[in-house]
Amino acid sequence: MPELTEVIEHTLLKPDSTPDDIRRLCEEATKHGFFGVCVPPYYVRDAKRFLDSDEARVRVCTVISFPMGYSATMAKSEEIKRAFDDGADEIDAVLNIAAVKSQHWNYVERDVDAIATATRLRSGTSKLILECALLTDEEIRQVVEIACKAGIHFLKTGTGFLGYSATEVMVHQLKQLANGQLKIKAAGGIRTRAQAEALLRAGAERLGTSASVEIVTG
Repeated sequence: MPELTEVIEHTLLKPDSTPDDIRRLCEEATKHGFFGVCVPPYYVRDAKRFLDSDEARVRVCTVISFPMGYSATMAKSEEIKRAFDDGADEIDAVLNIAAVKSQHWNYVERDVDAIATATRLRSGTSKLILECALLTDEEIRQVVEIACKAGIHFLKTGTGFLGYSATEVMVHQLKQLANGQLKIKAAGGIRTRAQAEALLRAGAERLGTSASVEIVTG
């Protein structure tokens, strides 16, 4: 199992976050050697600037169509382009759950493909946020199949904004369905070292949490 610091994305996505909050987040990520920080799109430039002299190479991640996912496909593509232009290394884009629930699979396929393509054109890393707690097993299976076909890099369990915590069951299910084609990021309600380690044992390769410092320091 990898060291926790190597897989944690130190996260701050609160709507009332300030530049000082983002600076502190970046300083903590550098101090503890976290894999990356995950910040609102508005603060990608700031995070990149705060980490500019960082020798540990903390990555900058941001979110797309967050937290609901039902933005128009073109809007998602433009968000992704802007994020990478501002200095992001990775993006976490929310699945259009409304389209999934409507069984509009052609739309879902085009939407996910657009996310993957816009990211690939910027040589970045894409993560698709599924919000597993809202989907049936069959819906998850079809989404994973679409994500694999599109060339998404990671599947993410949820946004963490709708009150659903990441579980070992979610991670294991995504891991099994992806069958080695995609990596798994767990996010939502990860507050303790025990939770984090359990999710890694279940198959997660990345963790998104705002409790990163508490997790690694005890």
